Amino acid sequence: MNLIQIPRRRFLQLSGLSSISLLLGGCGSSLFEDVVGKTFEPLNQTVEALLFNPQKPVPEFPVSAIEPDALLINTFDFTPVIDPVTFRLTVDGEVNNPLNLSMADIQQLPLTAMTIRHVCVEGWAAIVQWGGVRSRDIIALAQPKGNVGYAYFKSADGYYESWDIASALHPQTLLAYQKNGQPLPVENGAPLRLASPIKLGYKQSKWVTRITLVSHLLPAKGYWEDQGYEWYAGL
Repeated sequence: MNLIQIPRRRFLQLSGLSSISLLLGGCGSSLFEDVVGKTFEPLNQTVEALLFNPQKPVPEFPVSAIEPDALLINTFDFTPVIDPVTFRLTVDGEVNNPLNLSMADIQQLPLTAMTIRHVCVEGWAAIVQWGGVRSRDIIALAQPKGNVGYAYFKSADGYYESWDIASALHPQTLLAYQKNGQPLPVENGAPLRLASPIKLGYKQSKWVTRITLVSHLLPAKGYWEDQGYEWYAGL
């Protein structure tokens, strides 16, 4: 019997369990989105987490496929200007070795570059090369305790996000400080931002200043999630 292979994203769409926000095709909050998104979210998270393989890499694009003008600038509130010399990344929470890292410290860690598609909930996408340190390398330095299940990311502009720890440890989840082979522009999140092919764009915080590792999901899940967007937001 011939089996028909259905891509993961298509499977989620067919099953009605994909990102509600993506299906609705826009960032604007609506009554339908608020009600339906919250109704299906627990099941969404369970199914998406089961389908997610935390170690499986997402296929990347060749450098020639980069779309330099396709990445649109979305700003939550304002664009903070951060001095990279005085910048510090704090890593705390349920860890045995809290960190306070300078950009020089971070740039001494192995550099990883990847060319991936950045997908926005608004319905556009862009192929971008990101360069930076793997999130898992920094988390490992902090020595998380065995019960850690979530990573919270706080940004200099007040934006906040939370990820499941498996996604934060995915080998293609980066804390990026380069874009398309150049230093990361401030409007794209310099000096440090999240970049990953496994999450929608609103999960990929810019201007990250703090990572807090915790065992339980806190009531404040994320800026957009607290307004009705799906929390898991996997691709």
